[in-house]
Amino acid sequence: MASPSCWRILTRRKVLSYDGSSEKLGRILNTFDLTALGVGATLGVGVYVLAGHVSKDQAGPSVVLSFLIAAAASFLAGLCYAEFGARVPKSGSAYIYSYVCIGEFMAFIIGWNLMLEYIIGSASVSRGLSLYIDTLANDTMKTRFLEVAPIEWDFMSNYFDFFAFSVAILLGSEYSAMFLRKTTSHKSLIPLHFLIFPDTVALAFGLKKSTMVNNAFTVLNIFIVLFVIVAGAIKADPENWRIKPENVSSQYNAGEGGFFPFGFEGTLRGAATCFFGFVGFDCIATTGEEVRNPRKAIPRAILCSLTIIFLAYFGVSTVLTLVWPYYKQDVNAPLPFVFNEIGWHFAKWIVAIGGIIGLVASLFGAMFPQPRIIYAMAQDGLIFRALGEVSPRFKTP
Repeated sequence: MASPSCWRILTRRKVLSYDGSSEKLGRILNTFDLTALGVGATLGVGVYVLAGHVSKDQAGPSVVLSFLIAAAASFLAGLCYAEFGARVPKSGSAYIYSYVCIGEFMAFIIGWNLMLEYIIGSASVSRGLSLYIDTLANDTMKTRFLEVAPIEWDFMSNYFDFFAFSVAILLGSEYSAMFLRKTTSHKSLIPLHFLIFPDTVALAFGLKKSTMVNNAFTVLNIFIVLFVIVAGAIKADPENWRIKPENVSSQYNAGEGGFFPFGFEGTLRGAATCFFGFVGFDCIATTGEEVRNPRKAIPRAILCSLTIIFLAYFGVSTVLTLVWPYYKQDVNAPLPFVFNEIGWHFAKWIVAIGGIIGLVASLFGAMFPQPRIIYAMAQDGLIFRALGEVSPRFKTP
């Protein structure tokens, strides 16, 4: 009798009620806020780092098709999230969806996988931000970190990145939030802290302040992406999509040349890498209990954000490979590098600042869902219930 009972416990499903009386989180987000959250969380590494890396080492000019293939797969996933978001408008994303549809044990596994995903995502964006800034500073941090803390294991980085570590800790730390709350009486300190640690606003003051900061960062990021596409189109040269390997120096790896220098297989490998650039829109689904009209706002925001993200990736990767040969791309900061090489130094620094803004917004999106997942699991008793407490003042986990 014990075995069937155990099986029933592992596969029992969550039954949801929508009376609203038990909801603790504040419903203040609208469709625009969710779209900005999804775009900000996703439109960072893909534009400012991935496009150059994939075009140089994996796909060449066909990186545009790599982003198209990755976008098609992401849209299928987005449709699933949109359907679930409309049917199950609760915090927890895939965790709560699996709890309702499959059972408790699978939800428990998926919940911990989501925590791992957002931790790794935050770390990778922090690392990308560090490499981006360091490239603009002529690898000053890399040189110093190699001297102070080198790592000699092949499966790890060459050095411990203190900057990336510090950014992740400071931007997502509860201690930063506690400090910010304590400084509310010192008005002169608040603007400085908001400027340096905008992500901490979500932890300290809840969604009202954080969505305003994130919306501003995302809109500015989109304008800079549009600037890149327009400016790059002016200097576009179609011959960069018809490069012949015999005309390329032996120090570069130009593959077979043309639009598919590494074959269609390289394009597919690039698509697998580009798919990482679409990871992040699912953070929209973690806000189910903080949206005014989740049944309509969540599906619309997911599909709108994916459309904006794809158009941005497609446009940037197109002009990037048309303006500068794919085999000469810089893998850490391709856009500033290209504008510097063509002599547009003012554009280089505009894009450099935009890259930092975009990566910070992406880091916000990577860290934002984590407390919502923990909150949802704690509310269900699958982790310590103390982790499911909600601030009575700010209505956030």
